[in-house]
Amino acid sequence: MNVISQIAQQALVTGYLTLEAEERLRLLLQQTQYDIEDFQAFMLLQKEAMKGRVRQESRELRQSHQHISAAA
Repeated sequence: MNVISQIAQQALVTGYLTLEAEERLRLLLQQTQYDIEDFQAFMLLQKEAMKGRVRQESRELRQSHQHISAAA
């Protein structure tokens, strides 16, 4: 299993994509060659995040900052 697939699998198992893992995925996708297994794992992760089955730390942080700004 390749690094992208491993990161995606970990997020799918835990239901949570950390900020660190999301940044690592972004860099790997931009800077490395990846195979179909990695691409499919990443696409599955994207689908599950869109369905709400995988929470993203980055989105949660953004939403909490928006709520704080709106309350101020």
